[in-house]
Amino acid sequence: MSAVVEVRGLTKKYRSVTAVDEVSFTVAENTICGLLGRNGAGKTTIMQLLTGQEFATDGEVRVFGESPVENASVLQRTSFIKESQKYPDDFQAKHVFASAPWFFPNWDAEFADRLIADFRLPLNRRIKKLSRGQLSSIGVIVGLASRAPLTFFDEPYLGLDAVARQIFYDRLLEDYGEHPRTVLLSTHLIDEVSNLLEHVLLIDEGRIILDQDAESLRGSATTVVGTRRAVDAFVQGREVLHQDHLGGLASVTVGRLSPAERTEAADAGLELSPVSLQQLVVQKTNASQKEFEHTS
Repeated sequence: MSAVVEVRGLTKKYRSVTAVDEVSFTVAENTICGLLGRNGAGKTTIMQLLTGQEFATDGEVRVFGESPVENASVLQRTSFIKESQKYPDDFQAKHVFASAPWFFPNWDAEFADRLIADFRLPLNRRIKKLSRGQLSSIGVIVGLASRAPLTFFDEPYLGLDAVARQIFYDRLLEDYGEHPRTVLLSTHLIDEVSNLLEHVLLIDEGRIILDQDAESLRGSATTVVGTRRAVDAFVQGREVLHQDHLGGLASVTVGRLSPAERTEAADAGLELSPVSLQQLVVQKTNASQKEFEHTS
C-alpha cells in the first residue's frame, strides 16, 4: 500500500517554542488515521504543515509524493476542515455548498443534500446567525461530500451534540467503505472514534510517541487487578504502564499478555480487563511526560 503522506525529521519552531520536534511518519493510502494528543501537543501545526499553510523550520513533507507548499496539484486533492472554520458573515449555508464544487473536483451534491437533511441544517440562515453546532455541521458536510483523496478533520465536530457526532461517524464510515480515501482525524474524543481508526499517531510535546496499527494497539495492554501481593508478584519484570494501590488491593496496567500469561494470572486469582484506546493514550502520554521531566 503506497503512502499518501511522508514526513521525515519535521520540525516547526515559533521563536523559542518548538511546536513540532523532529517528527517522522507515513500515512498509507485509503486509511483512517487518528492524530491524537493533548491540547497544544502539535496536532494542528502538523496538519497546517501537511496542507502547506505553514513552512517547516526543518525536515521534509511529501503529500502525493510532492511538497504541498503552493502546489495546486496537491491542494486540489486535499480537504482541510478545522474547528475554527471561517466563512463570510453575509454568506448563507447554501452559498458554502454552492461554491464547494469550485474547490473540490469530486464534490457529490446528492450526498451533501443527504447530509444537510441528516444534520437538519437551515440553508437560508446567515452564517453569523448559526449556532456553533450548525457551523460544525457545515464543516463536516463539506469534508465528507468533497470526497477529497486526502481529507483532514481537525476537530470540527466538537460543536456537535452526541447524536450529531454519531451521525458524522456513521456517514464517514459508510462513505469511506464505498469511496475509499485517506482521512486524518484529530480528536480529543478518543473513545468515540476508536472503532473508526485503522492507524494511530500519538503526539506529545511536539514528538510522536506512538505510531501503530490500531488493531494491534487495542490488544497491547491489559489491566491486572487483585491483592497487592499477588499483583506485584505477577507484574515483576514486566512493562508497567500504570498502577494504582488502595490498601491491600492493586490495579496495574501492563503490556500485551500471552495466552500462557493469562492462564497464569487466572491461576493466581487475578482479574484481567482490556484497556480502552483512550486509557492507553492517557497512560502513554503520562509516561512520556514523566520521561520528558526526567531528561530535562
